[in-house]
Amino acid sequence: MITPAPGAPEGFEPAYRALALDEIRRRRDEAVAGLASCRACPRDCEVDRLADATAACHTGRLARVGSAFHHFGEEDCLRGWRGSGTIFFSFCNLRCVFCQNWDVSQAGHGDELSPERLAAVMLELQRTGAHNINFVTPEHVVPQLLEALVVAIEGGLALPIVYNTSSYDAIHSLELMDGIVDIYMPDFKFWDQAPSKTYLKAADYPEIARTAVREMHRQVGPLEIGPDGLARRGVLVRHLVMPEGLAGTAEIMRFLAHDVSPETYVNVMGQYRPEHQASRHAELDRCTTDEELREAKRTARRQGVRRLDERQPLGPEILRLRQRLFDV
Repeated sequence: MITPAPGAPEGFEPAYRALALDEIRRRRDEAVAGLASCRACPRDCEVDRLADATAACHTGRLARVGSAFHHFGEEDCLRGWRGSGTIFFSFCNLRCVFCQNWDVSQAGHGDELSPERLAAVMLELQRTGAHNINFVTPEHVVPQLLEALVVAIEGGLALPIVYNTSSYDAIHSLELMDGIVDIYMPDFKFWDQAPSKTYLKAADYPEIARTAVREMHRQVGPLEIGPDGLARRGVLVRHLVMPEGLAGTAEIMRFLAHDVSPETYVNVMGQYRPEHQASRHAELDRCTTDEELREAKRTARRQGVRRLDERQPLGPEILRLRQRLFDV
Protein backbone atom coordinates (compact mmCIF):
# COMPACT_ATOMS: atom_id res chain seq x y z
CA MET A 1 0.00 0.00 0.00
CA ILE A 2 1.43 3.35 -1.04
CA THR A 3 1.49 6.00 1.68
CA PRO A 4 -0.65 8.97 0.58
CA ALA A 5 1.45 11.94 -0.50
CA PRO A 6 1.07 14.96 1.84
CA GLY A 7 -0.24 17.31 -0.87
CA ALA A 8 -2.28 14.79 -2.90
CA PRO A 9 -6.03 15.33 -3.32
CA GLU A 10 -8.10 13.61 -0.63
CA GLY A 11 -8.68 9.94 -1.42
CA PHE A 12 -6.73 10.25 -4.67
CA GLU A 13 -5.13 7.34 -6.51
CA PRO A 14 -3.05 8.35 -9.56
CA ALA A 15 -3.91 6.73 -12.89
CA TYR A 16 -0.47 5.17 -13.26
CA ARG A 17 -1.02 3.09 -10.13
CA ALA A 18 -3.63 1.09 -12.05
CA LEU A 19 -1.08 0.21 -14.76
CA ALA A 20 1.31 -2.65 -14.29
CA LEU A 21 4.82 -1.28 -13.85
CA ASP A 22 5.96 -3.73 -16.50
CA GLU A 23 3.65 -1.99 -18.99
CA ILE A 24 5.16 1.40 -18.16
CA ARG A 25 8.62 -0.13 -18.58
CA ARG A 26 7.54 -1.53 -21.96
CA ARG A 27 6.39 1.92 -23.07
CA ARG A 28 9.63 3.43 -21.78
CA ASP A 29 11.67 0.97 -23.83
CA GLU A 30 9.61 1.64 -26.96
CA ALA A 31 9.90 5.41 -26.58
CA VAL A 32 13.63 5.39 -25.86
CA ALA A 33 14.33 3.09 -28.81
CA GLY A 34 12.46 5.58 -31.00
CA LEU A 35 15.00 8.28 -30.14
CA ALA A 36 17.38 6.59 -32.61
CA SER A 37 15.28 8.14 -35.38
CA CYS A 38 13.29 10.68 -33.45
CA ARG A 39 9.65 11.36 -34.21
CA ALA A 40 8.68 12.15 -30.63
CA CYS A 41 6.94 15.34 -31.77
CA PRO A 42 5.32 16.52 -35.03
CA ARG A 43 8.62 17.91 -36.37
CA ASP A 44 9.62 14.32 -37.30
CA CYS A 45 13.32 15.24 -37.42
CA GLU A 46 14.46 11.57 -37.45
CA VAL A 47 17.86 12.40 -35.93
CA ASP A 48 19.64 9.95 -33.64
CA ARG A 49 19.08 11.45 -30.22
CA LEU A 50 20.46 8.29 -28.61
CA ALA A 51 23.80 9.46 -30.04
CA ASP A 52 23.07 12.94 -28.63
CA ALA A 53 22.27 14.43 -32.05
CA THR A 54 19.85 17.36 -31.97
CA ALA A 55 17.55 19.14 -34.39
CA ALA A 56 14.40 21.23 -33.93
CA CYS A 57 14.09 20.84 -30.15
CA HIS A 58 17.86 21.15 -29.50
CA THR A 59 17.53 18.28 -27.01
CA GLY A 60 19.67 15.16 -27.26
CA ARG A 61 19.73 12.01 -25.14
CA LEU A 62 18.85 13.65 -21.81
CA ALA A 63 16.08 16.07 -20.91
CA ARG A 64 17.19 19.52 -19.82
CA VAL A 65 15.35 21.13 -16.88
CA GLY A 66 15.20 24.89 -16.44
CA SER A 67 13.60 24.94 -12.99
CA ALA A 68 11.45 22.96 -10.58
CA PHE A 69 9.44 24.50 -7.73
CA HIS A 70 6.09 24.92 -6.01
CA HIS A 71 4.23 27.16 -8.48
CA PHE A 72 1.50 29.40 -7.07
CA GLY A 73 0.68 31.06 -10.39
CA GLU A 74 -1.24 28.11 -11.87
CA GLU A 75 -5.02 27.68 -11.84
CA ASP A 76 -6.59 27.43 -8.38
CA CYS A 77 -7.41 23.74 -8.84
CA LEU A 78 -3.72 23.01 -9.48
CA ARG A 79 -1.95 25.42 -7.11
CA GLY A 80 -4.27 24.73 -4.16
CA TRP A 81 -2.65 25.91 -0.94
CA ARG A 82 0.74 24.20 -1.34
CA GLY A 83 1.52 24.92 -4.99
CA SER A 84 1.78 22.89 -8.18
CA GLY A 85 5.04 20.94 -8.44
CA THR A 86 6.17 22.36 -11.76
CA ILE A 87 9.13 21.00 -13.71
CA PHE A 88 10.00 23.34 -16.60
CA PHE A 89 11.74 21.55 -19.46
CA SER A 90 14.21 23.58 -21.49
CA PHE A 91 13.81 24.13 -25.21
CA CYS A 92 10.61 23.66 -27.19
CA ASN A 93 9.42 22.35 -30.55
CA LEU A 94 7.73 25.68 -31.35
CA ARG A 95 9.34 29.06 -32.00
CA CYS A 96 6.77 31.45 -30.56
CA VAL A 97 7.96 34.97 -31.29
CA PHE A 98 6.12 36.23 -28.19
CA CYS A 99 7.27 33.56 -25.71
CA GLN A 100 7.38 34.90 -22.15
CA ASN A 101 9.77 32.11 -21.09
CA TRP A 102 12.10 32.42 -24.06
CA ASP A 103 15.24 32.12 -21.92
CA VAL A 104 14.17 28.54 -21.15
CA SER A 105 12.22 27.60 -24.29
CA GLN A 106 14.57 29.13 -26.86
CA ALA A 107 17.91 29.84 -25.15
CA GLY A 108 17.78 26.55 -23.28
CA HIS A 109 18.65 27.75 -19.79
CA GLY A 110 18.90 24.73 -17.50
CA ASP A 111 20.74 21.49 -16.80
CA GLU A 112 20.62 18.02 -18.32
CA LEU A 113 19.26 15.47 -15.85
CA SER A 114 19.59 11.70 -15.85
CA PRO A 115 16.39 9.70 -15.31
CA GLU A 116 17.45 9.12 -11.71
CA ARG A 117 17.99 12.83 -11.04
CA LEU A 118 14.72 13.78 -12.72
CA ALA A 119 12.89 11.18 -10.62
CA ALA A 120 14.56 12.62 -7.52
CA VAL A 121 13.18 16.07 -8.42
CA MET A 122 9.65 14.63 -8.60
CA LEU A 123 10.02 12.86 -5.27
CA GLU A 124 11.40 15.98 -3.60
CA LEU A 125 8.42 18.02 -4.81
CA GLN A 126 6.18 15.32 -3.37
CA ARG A 127 8.09 15.26 -0.06
CA THR A 128 7.69 19.02 0.34
CA GLY A 129 3.93 18.82 -0.19
CA ALA A 130 3.23 19.82 -3.80
CA HIS A 131 -0.28 18.89 -4.94
CA ASN A 132 0.84 17.43 -8.28
CA ILE A 133 3.78 16.94 -10.64
CA ASN A 134 3.36 19.42 -13.48
CA PHE A 135 5.48 18.77 -16.58
CA VAL A 136 5.78 22.05 -18.51
CA THR A 137 6.73 21.78 -22.22
CA PRO A 138 7.04 17.96 -22.29
CA GLU A 139 6.22 17.47 -26.00
CA HIS A 140 9.81 16.68 -27.03
CA VAL A 141 10.88 14.66 -23.96
CA VAL A 142 8.18 11.99 -23.56
CA PRO A 143 10.78 9.17 -23.75
CA GLN A 144 12.85 10.81 -21.01
CA LEU A 145 9.71 11.36 -18.91
CA LEU A 146 8.83 7.69 -19.09
CA GLU A 147 12.36 6.73 -18.05
CA ALA A 148 12.19 8.98 -15.02
CA LEU A 149 8.62 8.05 -14.11
CA VAL A 150 9.53 4.37 -13.81
CA VAL A 151 12.20 5.31 -11.26
CA ALA A 152 9.90 7.74 -9.43
CA ILE A 153 7.00 5.28 -9.23
CA GLU A 154 9.35 2.64 -7.89
CA GLY A 155 10.39 5.24 -5.31
CA GLY A 156 6.82 5.86 -4.14
CA LEU A 157 5.48 8.67 -6.36
CA ALA A 158 1.76 9.07 -5.65
CA LEU A 159 0.80 12.52 -7.00
CA PRO A 160 -1.33 13.40 -10.03
CA ILE A 161 0.64 13.88 -13.25
CA VAL A 162 -0.12 17.11 -15.14
CA TYR A 163 0.95 17.26 -18.80
CA ASN A 164 1.24 21.01 -19.54
CA THR A 165 1.67 21.40 -23.28
CA SER A 166 1.48 23.73 -26.27
CA SER A 167 -0.67 21.05 -28.00
CA TYR A 168 2.03 20.54 -30.64
CA ASP A 169 2.17 16.86 -29.70
CA ALA A 170 2.63 13.67 -31.69
CA ILE A 171 -0.32 11.31 -31.26
CA HIS A 172 1.91 8.29 -30.69
CA SER A 173 3.64 10.16 -27.83
CA LEU A 174 0.27 10.96 -26.26
CA GLU A 175 -0.76 7.31 -26.65
CA LEU A 176 2.34 6.31 -24.68
CA MET A 177 1.10 8.55 -21.84
CA ASP A 178 -2.43 7.07 -21.87
CA GLY A 179 -3.22 5.78 -18.39
CA ILE A 180 -0.22 7.64 -16.93
CA VAL A 181 -1.29 11.28 -17.20
CA ASP A 182 -4.10 12.33 -14.88
CA ILE A 183 -4.57 15.92 -16.07
CA TYR A 184 -3.84 17.24 -19.55
CA MET A 185 -3.37 21.01 -19.78
CA PRO A 186 -3.11 21.92 -23.48
CA ASP A 187 -2.65 25.50 -24.64
CA PHE A 188 -4.64 26.16 -27.83
CA LYS A 189 -2.79 29.09 -29.42
CA PHE A 190 -4.10 29.77 -32.96
CA TRP A 191 -6.93 28.47 -35.10
CA ASP A 192 -5.55 29.33 -38.55
CA GLN A 193 -2.42 28.32 -40.44
CA ALA A 194 -1.22 31.82 -41.42
CA PRO A 195 -0.65 33.20 -37.89
CA SER A 196 0.68 29.82 -36.79
CA LYS A 197 3.31 29.93 -39.52
CA THR A 198 4.21 33.56 -38.77
CA TYR A 199 4.20 33.53 -34.96
CA LEU A 200 4.91 29.87 -34.06
CA LYS A 201 6.96 28.81 -37.12
CA ALA A 202 4.60 25.83 -37.52
CA ALA A 203 1.91 26.16 -40.19
CA ASP A 204 0.49 22.75 -39.25
CA TYR A 205 -0.07 23.75 -35.63
CA PRO A 206 -3.89 24.17 -35.81
CA GLU A 207 -4.61 20.67 -37.12
CA ILE A 208 -2.01 19.10 -34.83
CA ALA A 209 -3.57 20.89 -31.85
CA ARG A 210 -7.12 19.86 -32.75
CA THR A 211 -6.07 16.22 -33.07
CA ALA A 212 -4.06 16.34 -29.84
CA VAL A 213 -6.87 17.90 -27.77
CA ARG A 214 -9.33 15.29 -29.04
CA GLU A 215 -6.92 12.52 -28.01
CA MET A 216 -6.37 14.04 -24.57
CA HIS A 217 -10.12 14.24 -24.03
CA ARG A 218 -10.54 10.63 -25.18
CA GLN A 219 -8.08 9.54 -22.53
CA VAL A 220 -9.23 11.50 -19.48
CA GLY A 221 -12.50 13.32 -20.28
CA PRO A 222 -13.64 16.68 -18.83
CA LEU A 223 -11.84 18.06 -15.79
CA GLU A 224 -12.92 16.62 -12.45
CA ILE A 225 -12.41 18.78 -9.35
CA GLY A 226 -12.84 17.23 -5.91
CA PRO A 227 -14.52 18.69 -2.80
CA ASP A 228 -11.12 19.94 -1.66
CA GLY A 229 -10.96 22.13 -4.78
CA LEU A 230 -8.08 20.18 -6.35
CA ALA A 231 -8.11 18.76 -9.87
CA ARG A 232 -8.07 14.98 -10.06
CA ARG A 233 -8.44 14.00 -13.70
CA GLY A 234 -9.39 15.48 -17.05
CA VAL A 235 -8.56 18.20 -19.57
CA LEU A 236 -7.99 21.86 -18.73
CA VAL A 237 -7.53 24.00 -21.85
CA ARG A 238 -5.66 27.29 -21.78
CA HIS A 239 -6.19 29.97 -24.41
CA LEU A 240 -4.16 33.17 -24.50
CA VAL A 241 -6.12 36.12 -25.89
CA MET A 242 -4.04 37.93 -28.50
CA PRO A 243 -4.27 41.57 -29.64
CA GLU A 244 -6.65 42.27 -32.52
CA GLY A 245 -8.29 38.84 -32.22
CA LEU A 246 -5.37 37.17 -33.98
CA ALA A 247 -5.78 33.83 -32.17
CA GLY A 248 -9.20 32.97 -33.60
CA THR A 249 -10.86 32.73 -30.21
CA ALA A 250 -14.41 32.20 -31.51
CA GLU A 251 -13.39 29.27 -33.70
CA ILE A 252 -11.34 27.66 -30.92
CA MET A 253 -14.18 27.96 -28.41
CA ARG A 254 -16.68 26.56 -30.92
CA PHE A 255 -14.38 23.59 -31.51
CA LEU A 256 -13.98 22.95 -27.78
CA ALA A 257 -17.70 23.20 -27.08
CA HIS A 258 -19.00 21.25 -30.07
CA ASP A 259 -16.18 18.93 -31.21
CA VAL A 260 -14.73 18.10 -27.80
CA SER A 261 -17.33 18.73 -25.05
CA PRO A 262 -19.40 21.65 -23.73
CA GLU A 263 -18.04 20.58 -20.32
CA THR A 264 -14.46 21.37 -21.40
CA TYR A 265 -12.84 23.45 -18.66
CA VAL A 266 -11.21 26.53 -20.22
CA ASN A 267 -8.92 29.21 -18.84
CA VAL A 268 -9.24 32.27 -21.10
CA MET A 269 -6.07 34.20 -20.27
CA GLY A 270 -5.44 37.91 -20.64
CA GLN A 271 -1.77 38.20 -19.66
CA TYR A 272 -0.33 38.60 -23.16
CA ARG A 273 2.45 41.15 -23.32
CA PRO A 274 5.06 41.74 -26.04
CA GLU A 275 8.09 39.62 -25.10
CA HIS A 276 11.02 38.04 -26.94
CA GLN A 277 10.68 39.05 -30.62
CA ALA A 278 7.06 40.27 -30.54
CA SER A 279 8.05 43.91 -31.12
CA ARG A 280 9.16 42.96 -34.64
CA HIS A 281 5.46 42.52 -35.45
CA ALA A 282 3.50 45.75 -35.11
CA GLU A 283 0.23 43.92 -34.45
CA LEU A 284 1.79 42.12 -31.45
CA ASP A 285 3.58 45.11 -29.97
CA ARG A 286 1.05 45.90 -27.24
CA CYS A 287 -0.64 44.16 -24.33
CA THR A 288 -4.10 42.66 -24.56
CA THR A 289 -6.73 45.09 -23.26
CA ASP A 290 -9.23 44.38 -20.50
CA GLU A 291 -12.04 44.76 -23.01
CA GLU A 292 -10.45 42.21 -25.36
CA LEU A 293 -10.32 39.75 -22.46
CA ARG A 294 -13.95 40.42 -21.48
CA GLU A 295 -15.06 39.98 -25.09
CA ALA A 296 -13.10 36.72 -25.37
CA LYS A 297 -14.92 35.34 -22.32
CA ARG A 298 -18.27 36.47 -23.71
CA THR A 299 -17.37 34.77 -26.97
CA ALA A 300 -16.52 31.53 -25.18
CA ARG A 301 -19.93 31.49 -23.51
CA ARG A 302 -21.73 32.36 -26.76
CA GLN A 303 -19.99 29.46 -28.46
CA GLY A 304 -21.19 27.05 -25.79
CA VAL A 305 -18.32 26.72 -23.31
CA ARG A 306 -19.95 26.18 -19.92
CA ARG A 307 -16.93 26.05 -17.62
CA LEU A 308 -14.58 29.03 -17.54
CA ASP A 309 -11.79 29.28 -14.99
CA GLU A 310 -12.20 32.08 -12.47
CA ARG A 311 -9.15 33.00 -10.43
CA GLN A 312 -9.26 33.85 -6.75
CA PRO A 313 -6.54 35.95 -5.08
CA LEU A 314 -4.10 34.16 -2.81
CA GLY A 315 -5.24 34.43 0.80
CA PRO A 316 -2.85 35.43 3.61
CA GLU A 317 -2.50 31.85 4.86
CA ILE A 318 -1.38 30.66 1.41
CA LEU A 319 1.03 33.58 1.12
CA ARG A 320 2.56 32.63 4.47
CA LEU A 321 2.90 28.98 3.41
CA ARG A 322 4.46 30.01 0.12
CA GLN A 323 7.02 32.12 1.97
CA ARG A 324 7.91 29.20 4.25
CA LEU A 325 8.35 26.90 1.25
CA PHE A 326 10.57 29.39 -0.55
CA ASP A 327 12.62 29.94 2.60
CA VAL A 328 13.44 26.22 2.88
